[in-house]
Amino acid sequence: MELQLSTPGLLFSAITLLMLAYTNRFLAMANLIRGLHKKYLESSSQEKAIIGQIKNLRKRLNMIKNMQIFGVLSFLLCVICMFLLYQEFITAANWVFMGSMLCLLISLAISLAELQISTNALNLELLDMEDVLNRQSSSSLNQLFTNKEANK
Repeated sequence: MELQLSTPGLLFSAITLLMLAYTNRFLAMANLIRGLHKKYLESSSQEKAIIGQIKNLRKRLNMIKNMQIFGVLSFLLCVICMFLLYQEFITAANWVFMGSMLCLLISLAISLAELQISTNALNLELLDMEDVLNRQSSSSLNQLFTNKEANK
């Protein structure tokens, strides 16, 4: 298969949309970290839970950074590939395009792993809330039964 100038050009829109998604993840993470920082300063009673969340967020933040680095590298290699194709250095362009695709693959793999970690963190938060709700509902039921028995 012969690599044409339009082939790496097709990746431009995909990579830029991917970078936009990564940036949105980063901004959401930044807001979460700022909120957690404020919560940490206000309450030291939940210190262990907050420290665990901080470790999780630090890991995810590094993953998002690496996703963005490999995404930008993929984009940069696409541009270099197009330049090489324009200059008719076909063999070099093929190798650079392969590098671009490899960087994109790495970026997507890291994104998948980060998505798994963030989903697990959200599931832990949901379990915590479910525990609180279950305790409250059983407490309400106990009060209801106690009040009925007292009225008899």
